[in-house]
Amino acid sequence: MHPRAGAPLSRRRFLALSAAGAGVGAAALNGCALQVSTGVSGAGETITVMAKADDLGPDLVKQAKKDTGISIKRVDYDITKLIAMLTSGSPPDLVRGVGAVDAAFYAARDVMQELDSYFATSSVLRPDDLDPVNDLWRYDGKVQGKGPRYGLAKDFSQDSMYWYNTAAFDKKHVAYPSETEPITFEEWLDHAQHLVQRSKGQTTVFGGSYNGLVKLTLMATMTASAGGSLFADDFTRVDFTTPEARKVLAWYLDYCRLKVGPSPVLPDPNGWDGPTYQAGRMAMSNNGYWMGGMIGADKKLAEVSRLAPAPVFAGGPRISACQGGTGMWMPRKARNKDAAWRVFEWFFGEAPAKARASSGWGIPSLKSLRSLMPHQEDFQKRTLSAQRNELKHFSVVAVSPYISGDGFESLFNQAATPAMHGEMSVDRLAGRLNSVINQQIKRGKEQVG
Repeated sequence: MHPRAGAPLSRRRFLALSAAGAGVGAAALNGCALQVSTGVSGAGETITVMAKADDLGPDLVKQAKKDTGISIKRVDYDITKLIAMLTSGSPPDLVRGVGAVDAAFYAARDVMQELDSYFATSSVLRPDDLDPVNDLWRYDGKVQGKGPRYGLAKDFSQDSMYWYNTAAFDKKHVAYPSETEPITFEEWLDHAQHLVQRSKGQTTVFGGSYNGLVKLTLMATMTASAGGSLFADDFTRVDFTTPEARKVLAWYLDYCRLKVGPSPVLPDPNGWDGPTYQAGRMAMSNNGYWMGGMIGADKKLAEVSRLAPAPVFAGGPRISACQGGTGMWMPRKARNKDAAWRVFEWFFGEAPAKARASSGWGIPSLKSLRSLMPHQEDFQKRTLSAQRNELKHFSVVAVSPYISGDGFESLFNQAATPAMHGEMSVDRLAGRLNSVINQQIKRGKEQVG
């Protein structure tokens, strides 16, 4: 057993958790039976998993019982319910989470179970087989990306990459971006301006979409690409007035003001890029490898679609981060940790993991499963080639544990909306963002203690 029950959750930590952000969507999963023997059993037990239906559907719940002997009770992921369960001392045994924004946030509040001792004895999830993206799920008490492991990504993408439609480029006589060498953000925006199509004052084809997964990781990763850091070394404040962060802010405001793509001031009626890109109404889409699962299912769309590297800022480093890393973690006060770990092994390393790897909806988080990524058809070969080249440029971009993804998003959009309309200068907005976001970070730091 790995007890580490931990002290009761204090009111301060409860208040800190109340700002926690929800995760990003995941593709539906399927699996095939596979038996692997490990040192942890848990057969005959029942565990509670807080996850979304598309993380863990009824078929997977049945398959888990067949493969591991463990019954799963799935409860819908709900941040309010999660806080209530954590503070009452009766948390789920496993919880879905988004590594990039959730890992440091929850680890700093001491509600996550360290999993290193489990990994050390597992024959399924070996530390030397874990893709570096799983470092998003590490936190050493100060910096994300180092220290104990608190969870694992079920699969991932390098979310600063983008897809483009060659037919849209041909129509506007714009040269295709390279699939191996990055263009600059300035070039990307120039392309978007040439590619956008409008009719009678309405945008009929977006030139490009570039919003990341959430503003917190978008701003942090783009600032890293400009050669700087959005956060102070101790993560207790942001500074949008540094030359690098200001450059990013100015670029994003230009993107919004030019109305070449969806933004908080020009929402996509579909809610996200997928259906719009699929309908030929978006020339470039800032989504990583995972969206190839949708694109590949449409042969005509696949023929004209290419995956391109993450853009760079002139003179800045080549950085291609993961802004998601959706997976699961185990609460420190979970009551059935060994059975939960056995399901964790199964979900991340056995039948479900193999099925995800072969679906094309994400890069497997175990290096040993990369050979299962789709590579038979021309579209798959081309996409895989671009993706393999990009993996060399992955790095963890750490974010502050003192503010949630949702908290940052809300404050950013509220403060920046006038500037997106051209009614506020970049410098004035930078100061405003520093003020409101640092107030929230200060409260978060006080709550963590």
